[in-house]
Amino acid sequence: MTPRLRKFALTVHVTFSVGWHGAVAGFLALAVAGLNSPDAQMVRAAYLAMGLTAWLVILPLSLASLLTVLATIVLLLKMELISYLASVAAETTLSSVDLTGLRISLMAHASGGLLVLLAITTLAVYKPQGMTRYGARKQHELVGTGDDTGVGPGGGSTTITPRWVKVFGIIVIVLVLLVGIMMLSGGHGPGAHAPSGG
Repeated sequence: MTPRLRKFALTVHVTFSVGWHGAVAGFLALAVAGLNSPDAQMVRAAYLAMGLTAWLVILPLSLASLLTVLATIVLLLKMELISYLASVAAETTLSSVDLTGLRISLMAHASGGLLVLLAITTLAVYKPQGMTRYGARKQHELVGTGDDTGVGPGGGSTTITPRWVKVFGIIVIVLVLLVGIMMLSGGHGPGAHAPSGG
């Protein structure tokens, strides 16, 4: 990519990713209100708003943010459940015991989704400084072949990534994978929480 195109893509990604963070935080607030409010009208409004927020705000932002494929796939898998709960809330008043498993699941997945988005943002901000070992090796090979790169034998940044960055990165990647696995397995797929007469 040219520098101008790269900056444009990065601007698009950051803009829509920040919006996605905010939308998921709002979705989580609605999920908590829907699960805990004693007011039936508040519960109904929360789940109706969650359906609208998911389809008209979160999904478009996730698609437009680029570079967040796993999180978008998990979101697409949850859209059916969100729509189902919103349609139930539109047609009837939910009591505090109706569809409790589904309501808790959506709150947990919104929390997990927010964690994944924060992890992605953290990795983007705290990316390793300097060249990777592969980049340093390639640069060394070019210098060794006498390629006119403008880099002298002692030039160029070959900074080794600090150990804490590597450890933090591995921890974040493991957390992201665990959340992804949790969301994709254990009966959390579309239709897993179909109504059972509740």
